[in-house]
Amino acid sequence: MRPTMKDVASAAGVALKTVSRVVNGEPGVNPTTAERVRAAIDALGYSRNESARVLRQGRTATVGLVIEDISDPFYSGLGRAVEQVAIAHGCLLLSGSSGENPERERELVRTFCARRVDGLIVVPAGDDHSYLRPELDAGTPAVFVDRPPGPEIDVDTVLCDNAGGARLAVAHLRRAGHRRIAFLGDSPSIFTAAERLKGYRAALGGLFDPALVSMRAPDLAGTGADLEHMLGLPDPPTAVFTGNGRLTVTTLRTLRGRPLALVGFDDFELADLLTPGVTVVAQDPAGLGRVASELLFRRLAGDRGPAQHLQLPVRLIARGSGEQSPSDS
Repeated sequence: MRPTMKDVASAAGVALKTVSRVVNGEPGVNPTTAERVRAAIDALGYSRNESARVLRQGRTATVGLVIEDISDPFYSGLGRAVEQVAIAHGCLLLSGSSGENPERERELVRTFCARRVDGLIVVPAGDDHSYLRPELDAGTPAVFVDRPPGPEIDVDTVLCDNAGGARLAVAHLRRAGHRRIAFLGDSPSIFTAAERLKGYRAALGGLFDPALVSMRAPDLAGTGADLEHMLGLPDPPTAVFTGNGRLTVTTLRTLRGRPLALVGFDDFELADLLTPGVTVVAQDPAGLGRVASELLFRRLAGDRGPAQHLQLPVRLIARGSGEQSPSDS
């Protein structure tokens, strides 16, 4: 049977309130008495029941997470980091995938709120979040991660430097001598895709050519056809910048070993084992999840300060594919 705080008090020969003060780190306990209580805790193997504690505080010890797709390695890494922080705070994580469907996003959020989750972490699929206003007004904190919410609400937000990462990629290809650089991005309605296009365009300046841009959901047939069309132009690209890991893999499948300099946004498994290794702009999905969840638990602990809008840095990892010169391509 699990030992209780009352058992600890009996073993240490102190009042129940004294044990409570020691367990919760409250002042006012004689050091010798506190040491006797800690010895009894160790001897009995007592641990505080966090779930019972938060329920007494009117909480459910659950947190809701809405992501795009749990099968995407980026979002699985982000979700795992959120779960680790939740576990450290004695909470259970409930999660669901929106599949880039705004209605599904709303449905998941409403379902989590109906279950009285203590807080929400959301990777938004839509750009209208007025539906969240009643929950926020009722005291349920929300943190948006990877993409910002719509203008209807102002909540904590954690993003990566999407535009800056795209500028890094293009600058790297330009240093290798490339002037004709294609961009394969996700749907332009997605915040991260639009930001990466913005950075790509800014880095190219007068070299920007809309004929070298494809923006669509990752699809081998569609994206592959767009790339083949670009390669068939009178002045084809000698390099390509891909807007996410799935598009990078789609590009590799389309090229099937044909030479073309490549830099991808997002690292992916085995990228370093290909020949050449794939040069990437790496963001930190675990870092995004960890920072977002720490912000959420800070709110749950009583922080009522203004909304924070954080941007995490990215880094370029050169492995060979982005270092090929136009003559190599």
